[in-house]
Amino acid sequence: MSVLICGSLAYDTIMVFPDRFREHILPDKLHMLNVAFLVPEMRREFGGTAGNIAYNLHGLGGDARIMATVGDDFGPYRERLQGLGLRTDHVRHVAGTYTAQAFITTDLDDNQITAFHPGAMNFSHQNTVLDARDVRLAVIAPDGRDGMFRHARELAEAGIPFVFDPGQGLPMFNGDELMQFIHDAQYLAVNDYEAQLLQQKTGQSLESLAREVRALVVTLGGKGSQIHTGDGVVEIPPVAPRAVVDPTGCGDAYRAGLLHGITEGMDWETTGRLASLLGSLKIAERGAQNHPVVRSDIEDAFREAFGRSLT
Repeated sequence: MSVLICGSLAYDTIMVFPDRFREHILPDKLHMLNVAFLVPEMRREFGGTAGNIAYNLHGLGGDARIMATVGDDFGPYRERLQGLGLRTDHVRHVAGTYTAQAFITTDLDDNQITAFHPGAMNFSHQNTVLDARDVRLAVIAPDGRDGMFRHARELAEAGIPFVFDPGQGLPMFNGDELMQFIHDAQYLAVNDYEAQLLQQKTGQSLESLAREVRALVVTLGGKGSQIHTGDGVVEIPPVAPRAVVDPTGCGDAYRAGLLHGITEGMDWETTGRLASLLGSLKIAERGAQNHPVVRSDIEDAFREAFGRSLT
């Protein structure tokens, strides 16, 4: 079953400041801030919600189709995707723009200063899901605002079920707009903070929102996750990682597990545990797409973590 992944493709430039921001920022001078941090350590990672989800889903053996808009600098990323065997049919080049990118500076206390340039992501509405054939499931992940609206509407009109994953894009929408997304979606996925913000914006309780979809998934970080269904709440335990290195992309890895479980017809207990395992494997590596995702290894890790077979 083909899964259409509507979201961003981005470069993440991560710099490490070997000191503490607080030692170099004067609280009484914030109104005239002018600072520079020497960052001897820097790396560039492949990221973006669509790229991260597709990377994990493809590793599981799923047919992941990315729909995104990118800029003139996308060449190295395209080569990577194609080298992995991921299709780029629905990745649109927008001339005269940069691919979306985040510039993140982290200090020794794990504080972060981030600048995000959306670039070509702002043109995601130029893509139409009608161009994607034989799609049976989709996800609307954080992307350009207009694109998220268009893709959700087109999926609903085409009768294609989708997961609404507002993520860091949630503040872009008001309560009525979010309720329209949820009304059109079959599945909703948020983390615990986003769940609180979603309730605040819509004026609806979690229980009420769960009644609007087949399943409402709330991830709880190191505490596991919860899947609210018509039959009650399925509690998903966390999987202890071998190391806690970098949480970037853990939510996207989890969502790939959800998509795979849905397409394979797994029950929610199994689907949630697979998603939890993928998040645990991701957090042990730097970057969002550097952890190995091999189906046979995932099956072994699943059996070790939960004492039973994945299938």
